[in-house]
Amino acid sequence: MDKQHKASPVMQIKVGFDLELRCPQPTPVIVTLGVHASRASDLLEPDTLQVEPAVPLRSYVDSYGNQCQRLVAPAGVLRLQATGLVADPGQPDPVLPALEQVPVDALPEEALLFLLSSRYCESDLLTDLAWSLFEGAPMGWGRVQAICDFVHRHVRFDYGRSSPTKSALTTYESREGVCRDFAHLAIAFCRCMNIPARYCTGYLSDIGVPPPHSAMDFSAWFEAYLGDGWYVFDPRNNTPRIGRILIARGRDAADVALTTSFGVSTLESFRVWTA
Repeated sequence: MDKQHKASPVMQIKVGFDLELRCPQPTPVIVTLGVHASRASDLLEPDTLQVEPAVPLRSYVDSYGNQCQRLVAPAGVLRLQATGLVADPGQPDPVLPALEQVPVDALPEEALLFLLSSRYCESDLLTDLAWSLFEGAPMGWGRVQAICDFVHRHVRFDYGRSSPTKSALTTYESREGVCRDFAHLAIAFCRCMNIPARYCTGYLSDIGVPPPHSAMDFSAWFEAYLGDGWYVFDPRNNTPRIGRILIARGRDAADVALTTSFGVSTLESFRVWTA
């Protein structure tokens, strides 16, 4: 694919991953690594999970609509890999500043869960701060964008300054983190301001981004409920991007872990690509 041809009506984006887990003994694992069902019709080549050594897989859909698979990893190294081809319109994330905030009493019931505090988004601890920062921002799209602008300026991106247990509050206090930390802080602030927000993870290409490009990884962003539905915001990059391919959504990163091991496991290697 020629990344210069952004005007093409449809892009074909190759996506994939290759990771290895080491387990000292047989260990149950949940894997959430497939392209989300909302993009299923865009899959020109399915990203079927390949497992070495071969073990039985059981598929299910979790309570957030994410495609998951269960397996028992044998003792030793387990390799998980997949490659898929996705048709994408090649358009940047939409920017719709006229969208209004929906009053809480008019929100659909399925959005209410995403107003509540969660494991990594402690909106109950950040409410006073959020209102002091964003009460003057225009309601609706403008307020969510003001939150993204603040998080983008306030937090310094640093791969070495995050941890699996880092939360929105500690990200605000430390002022550094990775894309999931940016997303958690922005989600918590949105919820404080009565705007439903949910965490997203997936592939994010470097299409339309001038080099140099950083090493590819899975990315995190969020969706806010405004007007008639859910819309993408990305406080880490804070600019519309092309080729965003969703894997999973949830309240925060705890709901959409790429792998969840019920026992000791170590990530031996990890590689992600889009092309």
